[in-house]
Amino acid sequence: MTSKNIARPLAATALLAALALTGCSAPQAGSAPSSAAGTSAGGESTASASATPSPSGTSGPFGGFTSAAEACSKISEQATGATLLPLSAAQGKTAELEQFKTELAATAERVPDSLKADFANLKEVAVAGVTDQTVFSSGKLQAAMAPVTTWIATNCK
Repeated sequence: MTSKNIARPLAATALLAALALTGCSAPQAGSAPSSAAGTSAGGESTASASATPSPSGTSGPFGGFTSAAEACSKISEQATGATLLPLSAAQGKTAELEQFKTELAATAERVPDSLKADFANLKEVAVAGVTDQTVFSSGKLQAAMAPVTTWIATNCK
């Protein structure tokens, strides 16, 4: 019974994640991600070091990524993976879960400034969902994923 309660929200979340990925399948060469209007509070860049070194910090058009293609690919991959965290937890894959949390945090530091606050929120909600399954059944994860999906659809054509 519990597996059905977990499986339905996970299936819906996986579908949303797959839709997000389709918007990022073919980034245009030489196009820079546009900044989202209205993103400010908490979206400022910090000077903290990330796990993956980046020559330009996170203030460039691609954040800490070298190209739009790299930014789109990594952000889509990590956003999709965030939706699957509870599945790893439910399967007892502790090492895999901790590795993904670390990668998710590193990506959150590298995203463009226009996405920082939204991606950080997605990361926090997804990690909370590891221990609180209501995050998925209540729609909190879908709500946190929406601005990230919008950014991907806008910037990863």
